[in-house]
Order: sequence, then structure tokens, then C-alpha cells
Amino acid sequence: MDTEIRVKKGEPIERALRRLKKKLDKEGTLKDLRNRRHYEKPSEIKRREKQRRHR
Repeated sequence: MDTEIRVKKGEPIERALRRLKKKLDKEGTLKDLRNRRHYEKPSEIKRREKQRRHR
């Protein structure tokens, strides 16, 4: 994972975590990790993509 944020001097950790989460969400990193958590057969991927296109 190449995502990095720098905590500014005097910045609360909560704010830095919020910036990190926003950055990960913008890059799609969290979504990708959740999708890769379990193996998905190629036929399942195709079926899911087909359903998404038909909506």
C-alpha cells in the first residue's frame, strides 16, 4: 500500500485518521481490499458485472 499522509505538528490523531480514510476512499483502496477478501470465481465476477450494467 503506497498511501501515505503526514501528521502535521499539533494535529489531532483523529483528524489525521479522517484524512487517511478520505484518501483511501478516493483511491478506492478500501473497496478493492473488501472485494479481494474472499476468492471470487471468474463466472461470479462476470455475472456481477452483467447485473451492474443492466441496472
